[in-house]
Amino acid sequence: MDEMIMKLRISNLPASTSDDELACLFRPFGLVTSAQALTTTHAGRSHGYGFVEMLREPGELAMAELDGRQLDCRVLRVNRAMA
Repeated sequence: MDEMIMKLRISNLPASTSDDELACLFRPFGLVTSAQALTTTHAGRSHGYGFVEMLREPGELAMAELDGRQLDCRVLRVNRAMA
């Protein structure tokens, strides 16, 4: 992975969260290069977590601003994804 790109893990997402909605949540902080809300293969419902890739500096800011924020009555957890 490019040194300038960071991958974030977002947990406690509402079950209805789509890839586009996840990307929209992070776009105010900078360019989102990838956003994926993981879903089950059978029902297409969210597993409650996902991943976002973006440039390091905006990613750090997004992590600081969005960690602990409420989304649809759920408190989001945003951390650096483990490699």
